[in-house]
Formats: sequence, C-alpha cells, structure tokens
Amino acid sequence: MTLLVITIAAALAFDFTNGFHDTANAVATSISTRALSPRLAVLIAAIANLAGAFATTAVAKTVGKGIIDTGLANPKTVLAAVIGAITWNLLTWWLGLPSSSSHALIGGLVGAALVQSGEKGVEWHGITHKVLIPALWAPTIAFAGAFLLLLAIYWLFRWMTPGLANRSFRLGQLVTGTWVAFTHGANDAQKTMGVIALALYANGSIDTFYIPTWVKIAAGLAIGLGTYTGGWRIMRTLGQRVFQMDAPAGFAAQAASGAVIYASTRYGYPLSTTHVVSGAVMGSGATKRLSAVRWGVAGNIVFAWILTIPAAAIVAAGMWFPVKWIFGG
Repeated sequence: MTLLVITIAAALAFDFTNGFHDTANAVATSISTRALSPRLAVLIAAIANLAGAFATTAVAKTVGKGIIDTGLANPKTVLAAVIGAITWNLLTWWLGLPSSSSHALIGGLVGAALVQSGEKGVEWHGITHKVLIPALWAPTIAFAGAFLLLLAIYWLFRWMTPGLANRSFRLGQLVTGTWVAFTHGANDAQKTMGVIALALYANGSIDTFYIPTWVKIAAGLAIGLGTYTGGWRIMRTLGQRVFQMDAPAGFAAQAASGAVIYASTRYGYPLSTTHVVSGAVMGSGATKRLSAVRWGVAGNIVFAWILTIPAAAIVAAGMWFPVKWIFGG
C-alpha cells in the first residue's frame, strides 16, 4: 500500500510539473500580445485546465493500456516511469525549452517497462500509431492551419487599421486562449489519470481498468495548480523568441492549435500540446515572411522534441533499480 500511495503522489507531482511546464502553451501568446496580464492569463488557464480534465477519458485509456503491457507492469514500473518524466520536465523547464511533458511520461513508461520486462513489456504498435505518427502530423496540421487562418484574417479584415485589429483580436484571444487551456487540460491531465489507473490496476486495487472519479478530480486539481504557478522561462521562449507576435497572429495560433488538440483528444491520441502550439506559432509567423521566424530557436525546440522520449526513457530505466531495491521484489 505504501508503494501505491507513493506512486500516486509521484504521478500527481508529475501532473503539477506538467501544469507549470506547459502553462506557456495556453498563455504565452495572450501575454506576448498584451491581450491579458500574466497573472490573469494563468488564472484563466488554470481554471480551464481543471475543466478540461473532465472532458473525456479516451487519452487516459490509451496511456494506461496502450503504451506498456498492463499484465507485466506493477506499481514500481509506474513509479520509475513518473520519476523519469519529472526529472526531464524539471531539466527542460530550467533550460527554458518547451519540450513535451506527454512524451516525457511516455518515454518514462517505455524505459521502465524495458528494464523490467524487456521488449515484450512495451506495446510498440500502440506507441507507433497513437504517439509517434501523431507527433509528426499534429504540429504540421497546426502549422498549416495557423498559416491559412491568419492569411484569411488578413484578407477578410484588411479594412481594419492596425490599432483596431490589435484591440479586436486581443478580445478574441480571451476566447482562444481559454480554448487552448481547456484542450490542454483535456489531453494532458488524462495522461496522469491513465498512469494512476494503471498503478491501481497493477496493484489489484481495481478489478478492471477504468478511471475512478477521484482520480479525475485529483489530476485536474494538480494540473490546474501547476498551471497557476506559471512557467515563465518557457513562456518567454514560446511567446517572444520564436517571432514577435501581434494579436491576429496570436488568435490564429491559438485557434488552430486548440482545434488540433481537441480533435486528437476525442480520438484518444496522447498528443504533445507543446508540439502543436509551437507548430501553430511558427505557422502564424511564417505568414509575415519566412525570416520572421527565428529558425535557430525553432530548431532548438525541435531538438528537444526528438530528445525527450529517449532521454526520459533512460532516466526512468536508471530509476527502476533503486525503486526495486527500496521496495523489494
């Protein structure tokens, strides 16, 4: 029972780090265009994150049943995985890199399962079709969607003066920023729900895999509280260093990324919201001219994307041994 309690606490701690690590996804564009003050933006995002946690459980079931073999996993596997994900989250947060908390968790599960059970412990088909393929097409769709939407905005509202356009679309960002935060909560909080449900199932605390109501509430509160603390380092990277964003561009980036995240959530894809929002920000920047996007910064972001799953897997694999030694078995 002690191991299970520690595992659940660690999963909620990961959810908290996910919240402050990925706050930038929801609020960086709103703050950088001065649509919202920083504190008001993170408060709205925290509330929307909490609400999004109750949207569906499709992603939670994918993470809990589709990444590693539930018949071979045990609470020690989950604990090592979560510690690996938290470590990578904290490192990339400190460096200011908008890497994926989702992929950190998935990498942690893979690394811990490989050390515990070998290749048979990993559901490779699920990872390929539910994680890796969406990781490629989702940011691409967000890039194209933001690019085309912003072109349409510039054409439809070409009669607006720049000042009027900025004021109008700052108001629009109240809606789109909340929308992104809601979809972020819907997708990301579910990953923690899935991990906790996996730990409960592996421990024999539940007979069939499902998401108890208290798990939904706990995960929603953890990610909401994490969001409210704010991820200021990453926020600066995503909101200003990729390109200098105006209100119409922020509106387009948020609307496109929110749509992609929501659709993916409904189909149970444990998507990287960081990937999607970063892709949309680059897409809206590319409408100005390709040189408007600081591609060196964008390249660092892509490098962090590629590195996350294997890096978190290595950390989690290393953590398996002390976890096994401490808790026996």
